[in-house]
Amino acid sequence: MPQKCLILGANGQIGTELVIALRKKLGNGQVIASDVKPNKAPDQEGPFIQLDALDESALRAVIVQEKIDTVYLMAAMLSATGEQHPDLAWSLNMNTLFHVLRLGKDGLIQRIFWPSSIAVFGPSSPKDNTPQLGIMEPSTVYGISKLSGEMWCQYYHQKYGVDVRSLRYPGLISYKSAPGGGTTDYAVTIFYEALAQGHYNCYLSAEATLPMMYMDDAIDATLALMDAPSTHAKPGVAYNLAGMSFSPEELSEEIKKHLPEFSISYAPDSRQKIADSWPKSIDDSWARKDWGWKPKYDLSQMVHTMLAHLK
Repeated sequence: MPQKCLILGANGQIGTELVIALRKKLGNGQVIASDVKPNKAPDQEGPFIQLDALDESALRAVIVQEKIDTVYLMAAMLSATGEQHPDLAWSLNMNTLFHVLRLGKDGLIQRIFWPSSIAVFGPSSPKDNTPQLGIMEPSTVYGISKLSGEMWCQYYHQKYGVDVRSLRYPGLISYKSAPGGGTTDYAVTIFYEALAQGHYNCYLSAEATLPMMYMDDAIDATLALMDAPSTHAKPGVAYNLAGMSFSPEELSEEIKKHLPEFSISYAPDSRQKIADSWPKSIDDSWARKDWGWKPKYDLSQMVHTMLAHLK
């Protein structure tokens, strides 16, 4: 793996934990965290730069000054928030990617990680065991931007040789950082409400099954993909990634095994339509075959871990 990294969007749900994992792997000084907002973890050891990823000249200056060779572009506006602010979501999600791809084209960085999402799939995609290749007709601004981004990553790799790697993340669950406005956020909020109130009113229906993943698995997959030689992990490909699939009802039943008095109610809102357009389960056989991906956490282990830490 290249030795000096810049993480854009380091204050986000994934970025927060990616910073910790990369610093553990490479050393504090080799990983620069950055975000448009001030550092939310000032006690965390290692450099932080307040940086707007939409400011291409400022980004380029940091890359040159700090001699960065790897960029993790984690800054994004997620699905539910993106539907409220479509123009801003498109601008943030696409222009930041173009800035980083151009840096790769110009030879200023050697490797890029850019997260895609299961949101690239739409209502016409197969719902069960959704394949790596197939129908993709996203119905959200977030999904449209991610599918467009995948195509641009492929283009920059094929035309200019840019080593850009990507994963289609499912919904992510973590106790270390708050979710950032996605449709799957309920699967984090439910734990806080279960412990604080003993009840949760869910904005999705009881049977809304979606692909999910515990954050430790997502971070492990990200590092494994970036570590893999290009003969195994194909640059320009956004890999399907799977951990577990469950519905709000199945999650609540697992929580009740630990908190018997917990109850849940359902009041589906606009996010239900987004969830209905997404897969129920994902076929990640390409990732397993190409670079040996395998998740560690299932539903039971994830619930036990979340409650143990949040208590």
